[in-house]
Amino acid sequence: MKLIKELEDLIDEEISDVKKYAKLAAEMKSEHPELAQVFYTLSTQEESHQAMLHNEVVRIIEEHRRKEGEPPPAMMAVYDYIHKKHIEKMADARRYQDLYKTR
Repeated sequence: MKLIKELEDLIDEEISDVKKYAKLAAEMKSEHPELAQVFYTLSTQEESHQAMLHNEVVRIIEEHRRKEGEPPPAMMAVYDYIHKKHIEKMADARRYQDLYKTR
């Protein structure tokens, strides 16, 4: 589905922003703690955005199942592949969030 692909692209952008802001927060914590906190907050907000978008993808897939049956296997294979990549990217981004919290 085109809509799911668009949402997955947006999720990918949000995850990239999670990492970008978390990395900045970790880098600036010692010299600019207030700014670092702003970046950390932005990172967690971006994480929330990606979660909201992911929930919508899940909802759309579930709605498709209720109305039309199982989605095409090829579509689910692509979704599963992209979802796995998103999980890996979020784990990487969270490492920077954790680095900020432990410094």
